Amino acid sequence: MNTIDPSILVKAQAWLDGNVDQDTKDAIEKLKKENPSELVDSFYQDLEFGTGGLRGLMGVGTNRMNIYTVGMATQGLANYLLQCFPGQTISVAITHDSRINNTVFAQATMDVLTANGIQVYYFREMRPTPMLSFAVRHFGCKSGVMITASHNPKEYNGYKAYWEDGAQVVAPHDKNIIQEVQKITSFDMVNWNSQADLVTYIDEDFDQIYLKEVKGLSLSPDAIQAQKDLTIVFSPIHGASGKMVPAALKTFGFENIHVVKEQAEPDGTFPTVKYPNPEEAEALTLSVELGKKVNAELILACDPDGDRYAAVVPNEKGEFELLNGNQTGTLLTYYILNKWKEAGKLDGKQFMVNTIVTTELINRIAEGFDVKCFNVLTGFKNIAAIIRELEGKETFVGGGEESYGYLVGDFVRDKDGVSACAMVAEAIAYYKNQGKTVFDVLAEVYQQFEFYKEALISVTKKGKDGAEQIQALMMDFRQNPPKAMNGTAVEKIIDVKAGTSKNVKTGKTEKLDLDSSNVMQFYLEDGSKISARPSGTEPKIKYYFSVHAPLTSTADYRKVEAELSEKLEGLKRYFS
Repeated sequence: MNTIDPSILVKAQAWLDGNVDQDTKDAIEKLKKENPSELVDSFYQDLEFGTGGLRGLMGVGTNRMNIYTVGMATQGLANYLLQCFPGQTISVAITHDSRINNTVFAQATMDVLTANGIQVYYFREMRPTPMLSFAVRHFGCKSGVMITASHNPKEYNGYKAYWEDGAQVVAPHDKNIIQEVQKITSFDMVNWNSQADLVTYIDEDFDQIYLKEVKGLSLSPDAIQAQKDLTIVFSPIHGASGKMVPAALKTFGFENIHVVKEQAEPDGTFPTVKYPNPEEAEALTLSVELGKKVNAELILACDPDGDRYAAVVPNEKGEFELLNGNQTGTLLTYYILNKWKEAGKLDGKQFMVNTIVTTELINRIAEGFDVKCFNVLTGFKNIAAIIRELEGKETFVGGGEESYGYLVGDFVRDKDGVSACAMVAEAIAYYKNQGKTVFDVLAEVYQQFEFYKEALISVTKKGKDGAEQIQALMMDFRQNPPKAMNGTAVEKIIDVKAGTSKNVKTGKTEKLDLDSSNVMQFYLEDGSKISARPSGTEPKIKYYFSVHAPLTSTADYRKVEAELSEKLEGLKRYFS
């Protein structure tokens, strides 16, 4: 045991001496005896709010999701809310998805908030993240809490905190909440004496209020009427969107919807997939199987909390092809701006928002329609911050991020897989009415703005050592930046943490108009772009690759795509 940092042993002992249940104490003692490295990982740090809020493995300890870390976070949130809104009636909306312990964590959140005199709007049944965001604004809440670990493996859970605008908590509130949590040095400082009379339950009738807003996004009702029999397959992947996505599609007017029955029921063990992530083709295996049986024209799926979505469509060979988040974002952006232009609604007061690791093709499309497109850091809360800043001055059309998240309209302030599924289906119906496939439309876009293709590598390192390895890697990028990648010279280096953009040839450095974040970006002479970004919630680093080339003829679609894919593979090999 003498190899363990004494400060970690002190933290573990505080739990053993504290007012925690006996099962937790037994688990800590077992770790001390049988798995010291796991004890270190469980206590070496406190869970912090990152780009996705509070998220981590479930288990005992300060670095794990459990009823005590949830309680302490909620007490910190309660203290901060009471400071921010003195003398006011404060309410918080709460819901959860299908993950293990979600009801336990959601009820613990409710107990601590009501114990502190804060009113709670509690969804009687699990609902997707976008509905939580909408509920915060609809009920005039000061905050909201969504218990979810999004698309992470089943061992994870999380706690997304929202502010009164319905967006995830951003600076300075996120850090201030953490400071309040850090002031809680004993479990005895968490007030668990819940007050049931402060709870209002949100029932199914709220679904129709939300769906009415979703229905208002529709731009082509006539096309849907003509294509109402469009064959659609949907899977919630055992999550919280199983009711709402089919309901949204039906509200739009689609009638031929097939739900994957093996994945229809909520189940936090996600028994039919390795990971409940629609970005992974494996998670869509059952959906594609059903799609083949019913000759689907569109396959849709959402992650467990229903904020991310994926679309699969048949290609020119009749084979099902998974569109990535950049492709669906491109399709939606092009479709929506075209419809707004047709309706004469683009008057220079509209805007879109894109993240710095999402395809720059979206920026070029917006520019082609004379619509402003803001670039923000990764995380949908940063998109929401621009919406909040321009609220009442300009109109948000849409925006998203490459990780299969998109938002149309602003009644929700987080990515919305429910409305995105409905809008993708509408776009496909609209273009089918014109005799066009998805790939016909993408080719049309690529001919106008160039063919952009992206790829992603995600590298996970475990525990404390893994987190340190990633930090060392980022430091090396800064101190010894590569001069070339895949045989092509580096032309520009952007260090978002330092807030600088450096021209490698001239040595000229400019300041960035972005908040500081641990991201490095490398632009190559051939226009390729590589971004390195450590996760804010787990020991993981992601490498984002983007390449582009002209497409002069639709007949060259697959040829140019293959050339770009080869270039991407070269870049990926460089980093692996």
